Amino acid sequence: MSEILEQKLIVFQLKEKEYVIPVEQVISIEKLLPITRVPLTEHFIKGVINLRGVVIPVVDLKLRLGLKEEAYTEKTRIIIISNDESEVGLIVDGAHDVIDIDTRMIESPKTVTADSDTECIDGVLHYNKRIMILLNLRKVLGAQTADV
Repeated sequence: MSEILEQKLIVFQLKEKEYVIPVEQVISIEKLLPITRVPLTEHFIKGVINLRGVVIPVVDLKLRLGLKEEAYTEKTRIIIISNDESEVGLIVDGAHDVIDIDTRMIESPKTVTADSDTECIDGVLHYNKRIMILLNLRKVLGAQTADV
């Protein structure tokens, strides 16, 4: 059997950097909805939203990745993803487009950075003169969102 070499990725923005996640993990992309705070949760868990009758925890992805919190804008989006049998919303600065890539274009994060923080990164992608970071959502979200 031959290895699958094509993959569809959703491109989104955090600050000035572009990130990608596999499209099969994405349920929908929503405009910012009212968020109800949940006490005694991690600082990056902003609360929960009610999306078409389903209560979904929402994570500010910038805070989760150690970036500075900023005010939300009209471009801010919540990417609803499937994470181990549950749904989680990720607040991002904007969701751009869907790209098709050859998986051989993805470089190991170890070739780009020597940081120990690469555990949340599956790879780095060079695409049309742009550099994008492929996130591993399972490691980004960990067990913290399961308790909300």
